[in-house]
Amino acid sequence: MKTKRWLIIRRGKAERVSLLFEKRSVWMITIFSLLLIVTFLLAAGAGEVYVNPIEVGRVIFGMDANAFSKLVVESFRLPRMIVAVLVGTLLAISGSILQGVVRNPLASPDLLGITGGASVAVVMFLGMFSSPKTNALIVSIHWLPLIAICGALVAAFILYSLAWKNGLSPVRLVLMGIGVWALTKALTTLFMVKSVIYRASQANVWITGSVYGTNWDHVSVLVPVALLLILCIFLSVRQLNVQAFGEEIAVGLGGQVSKQRLWLLTLSTVTAGVAVAYGGGISFVGLMAPHIARRLVGSNYGALLPISALIGGFLVLLADTIGRTFFLPLEVPAGVFISILGAPYFIYLLIRERG
Repeated sequence: MKTKRWLIIRRGKAERVSLLFEKRSVWMITIFSLLLIVTFLLAAGAGEVYVNPIEVGRVIFGMDANAFSKLVVESFRLPRMIVAVLVGTLLAISGSILQGVVRNPLASPDLLGITGGASVAVVMFLGMFSSPKTNALIVSIHWLPLIAICGALVAAFILYSLAWKNGLSPVRLVLMGIGVWALTKALTTLFMVKSVIYRASQANVWITGSVYGTNWDHVSVLVPVALLLILCIFLSVRQLNVQAFGEEIAVGLGGQVSKQRLWLLTLSTVTAGVAVAYGGGISFVGLMAPHIARRLVGSNYGALLPISALIGGFLVLLADTIGRTFFLPLEVPAGVFISILGAPYFIYLLIRERG
C-alpha cells in the first residue's frame, strides 16, 4: 500500500504552530490557481472589442498600453471580473461550511433558502426605496450588502429554528430548507409585482444571477469585506474538521460543539449574504464546488476550502464570460449557465444519496 507523502512547514523552532499540507493538495491548489489566472487573462480580452492577453497583462500591471485597450479592460471588464471571482469564492466557501457542519452533501446556501432570504431583502430594498417618478434610488446603494446580509440571517434563523429538535438533524434541515426556499421565492415574486416596472425588471435579472453593471466602487467595498470573511473562515479550519467528525466525537475531542456550530453557521450565512448582494441569486455554486474539491483532495478543510474557493471563482468567472461574449450583442446572466450545469449535478447527487 502506498503511503501519503506530506510537506511540512514549521514556523521557527520555539513556536508550536506548524502547517501540514498533503503534496497532492499543494499540486491541486497550484493547478487551479494557474487555471484561474489564465482564464482571467483570456476573459479580460474577450468580448466585442478583442484585446490580446499580452496587452491585458500590460493594463493589469500598469505598464505602457494602448489607451483604448486600457479603457475597455480597466473600466468595463476588470471590475465585473473581480466581483465574479469573489462572488464564486464566497458562495463556494459558504457551501463548504454548510456541508461540513450539518454533514449533508445536499446542503448549500441556495438550496436551504439562505440566499433566497437575501434575495427577498434586496428586492424589498429596491422596491421600497425607489422613486416612482425617476426610478432612482433615494438611499445609497452601499446599503445593499448590509440589507442582503440581514435577509440571509433572518432566513437562516427561521430555518435553524424550524429544523432544531434535540439537535440539528441533517435530513430535517434539508426538508425545512426546501420550505424556506419556496417561501422566499413567493415573497420575492410578490415584492417584484409591487415594485415599479424598471426595478422589477432589474430585480429579475439580479435574482437569476449577474455581475453586470459592477464598477470599481463595488470592488472597493467587496474586496475588504471578502478578505475579512475569508480570513475568519480559514482561522476556523480546525473547528470545521472537528465538526465533520460528528457531535459525539467532537465533544470527545474537547470541542464546544454548539458554540462552534453557531459561529460557523453565522460565518456561512454572512458569506452567502455578501455574495448575493453583489452577484445576485447564483445557484448551485455552493453545491458543486465543494463536491468537486472533496473528490480531488478529500475532506480535510485545510485543503478543501482553498480548492473550493478556486473552483467557485473559476465557475462564476467562466459563466459570466460566456454570457457576455457568446451571444453578442445580448448578454445572458451568469446564473443561467451555472444552473444548466448545476441542475443535472443536483439530480445526480439526489440519485447517489437516495439511500
